[in-house]
Amino acid sequence: MGDNIEHVISYWLLFQKFHSPVLGGFAVISHWTPFLLFAVYFGALADRHDCRRVIQMAQLMFAGVSLAWGILFLTDTIQVWHACVLLVIHGLAGVLGNPGSQLIIHDIVGREHLQSAVRLNSTGRNIAILIGPAVGGATMLLFGPPAGLFINVLMYVPAIIYMFIMPYTGHGRDEAGSARPPRASLRGAIDLLRETAASPTILSMILLGGATSLLVGNAFQAQMPEFAHDFGHDNQGWAYSILLSAGAGGAAVGGLLLEGTGLLQANPRNAAICSILWCLAIIGFAASQSYYLSVALLFCAGFVNLAFMSMAQTLVQLQAPSRLRGRLIGLFNTSNNGLKAFSGVTVGVVGGLIGIHWSLALSAMALLAVTIALFAFVIPGRGVKESSG
Repeated sequence: MGDNIEHVISYWLLFQKFHSPVLGGFAVISHWTPFLLFAVYFGALADRHDCRRVIQMAQLMFAGVSLAWGILFLTDTIQVWHACVLLVIHGLAGVLGNPGSQLIIHDIVGREHLQSAVRLNSTGRNIAILIGPAVGGATMLLFGPPAGLFINVLMYVPAIIYMFIMPYTGHGRDEAGSARPPRASLRGAIDLLRETAASPTILSMILLGGATSLLVGNAFQAQMPEFAHDFGHDNQGWAYSILLSAGAGGAAVGGLLLEGTGLLQANPRNAAICSILWCLAIIGFAASQSYYLSVALLFCAGFVNLAFMSMAQTLVQLQAPSRLRGRLIGLFNTSNNGLKAFSGVTVGVVGGLIGIHWSLALSAMALLAVTIALFAFVIPGRGVKESSG
């Protein structure tokens, strides 16, 4: 929630200060490039160390960035290079904490309930994303943006404290009879690629996630202030917050509905279908001239995106051998998150040249074509139990 409050306030202030789609594109590039470069390495750290300590370090980095934003905006000394540095640090914090979180989830529930745990965790995150823009917008209106950022620093304190109390290290189910994972090395990277190529399920999920992230990702989120402006609402701040919340709302509702009904079990075919539906919803959003239709399409996009992401993440974790689980999660994050850096170019930078509506629509159309092609290579009806892992 603190992460998303910070995004809402900082993106809004950056837009008001610089009015630059290119800077919005850089916000996406700098946020996701660390996933591309460091996700496997940080996954290896999670394999070797107590995941609670890794998560605490990430939370401290998040809090420090929010504090720095507040100081720079309060003193009105923010410059473009300040924003670039803080956005990069924010991205490093995200990639550092992610593999450890996933390993702890697996440690808590084991294989049997992993899909439910992943889906509920994603639902919880999206509820926080849903609440975050509302809280961010309210604090901007009530206290001013800098004060909202200072208040947001406190959002990271509970997680830091909880990591001292939680009994799970992320490795409790793997320690018995398991050797300590080796350090990251070239040989280890080659073994990781071999393991990936040997599992059609893992490979297909990495390819699907990578294609989605490469062409569209979530680059349009950084451009939401301009989308809100283009709809011509008098109260652009609230229009922006609602647009930013719509996808999270769809994901939260989708997670609870899917968990309650047991629909859409994790398999590559269902994941591919959800990815295709997401493409169609994003194309509709880019072409829409109606604010209310756009909100509805973002809601639907959030629903199917949560379904796809929870399936893909579950499949990778179930198929991964315990000695490489953190690294394979890192490799999945490299594909699914790291390649989002290039979507900052396709949507943001190109949007500065031809307009963000056109750039998003063309990127989503290209993704739809690629996803349909990948769908032809996904085995219909394939379940999660491809191998014992």
